[in-house]
Amino acid sequence: MSYNWEQSDWPTFTYTEGKAGKILLDFLMKSGQMSGLLTGLAEGNQTELLIEMMVMEAIKTSEIEGEFLSRPDVMSSIKKNLGIHEEQPLLVKDQRAKGIAKLMIKVRSEFAQELTEEMLFEWHELLMEGNRYVRAGQWRADSSPMQVVSGAIGKEIVHFEAPPSALVPSEMAAFISWFNKTSPNKAEPINNPLIRSAITHLYFESIHPFEDGNGRIGRALAEKALHQGLGHATLISLSSVIEEKKNEYYKALKSGQSSNEISDWLDFFAETVFHAQLSAEQLVNFTLQKVKFFDRFKALLNDRQIKAVNRMLAEGPAGFEGGMTAKKYIAITKTSKATATRDLQALVELGVFLPQGGGRSVSYELVL
Repeated sequence: MSYNWEQSDWPTFTYTEGKAGKILLDFLMKSGQMSGLLTGLAEGNQTELLIEMMVMEAIKTSEIEGEFLSRPDVMSSIKKNLGIHEEQPLLVKDQRAKGIAKLMIKVRSEFAQELTEEMLFEWHELLMEGNRYVRAGQWRADSSPMQVVSGAIGKEIVHFEAPPSALVPSEMAAFISWFNKTSPNKAEPINNPLIRSAITHLYFESIHPFEDGNGRIGRALAEKALHQGLGHATLISLSSVIEEKKNEYYKALKSGQSSNEISDWLDFFAETVFHAQLSAEQLVNFTLQKVKFFDRFKALLNDRQIKAVNRMLAEGPAGFEGGMTAKKYIAITKTSKATATRDLQALVELGVFLPQGGGRSVSYELVL
């Protein structure tokens, strides 16, 4: 099998716009609508949304690579790096959470800056915080082939083999040059951000320049390309969608790395970005619902009820699994059964909770 980088036309990618062209208008319109909604939110709510999106991306981009980070650790690390004071700050021991938190903030805050080798090395050092087994902040130099492999030992399947380490410095110099000259208002701009983001990811993953962390940095670069194309850092988590359809992602990536005609890859990636945008829109609308909810009910709820409602809202648009129950309410608020019963009944009467089922199995859904 011949890989894309082995072919004579590498890295001259050819394609038809396909879905990336059809989706573009909707993508740009939704980006504008979301920016308008965000502008209408109070600063605290805007910050809450930003943090939630970065936490989601940090956790999901790590999950794709088989690393499972603590949500509280990532949340606390991001808040600390943003200078946000927490009443009860969490002692974060997981260095990976600290590193990915810093990376998420840098990708957003420095999106407009030109890409450099030094920037990529810094990103890699952040990503590898706490990892003593990977040479951080430098290109891979091992003489062994860099392969993407799956399957049990002795029955491995090689999905892709990247260029030899000796070629990485020159390949990355060409990639960095391409990325900068194709950005908006530069020498060879790719004006469709969906296409530029898709090529960015495929191009980088095909070089696979680091010993580890290529997938996470490749997805960060794809987001940087989107931010540059829109002219502002948008709320989006590509990894949350990719993680949901990981098998499809790897299949599309493998196909894209077999040829430099990449129309099918562009179609897949454009749809992925658009689905990620729809998820972000759902989160924005959920935040607006929360704001309206508290404007209406906060003065009518006691501290215990507010604590329970906030715990349910912390689960995001997906909702509080299983609904609220008396047992959960007691555990969250540290109150008695009698008090919990009164509080829950009051929430039903106010129209805050909607009871489901009956008897001992009754649960309550939050009405936003």
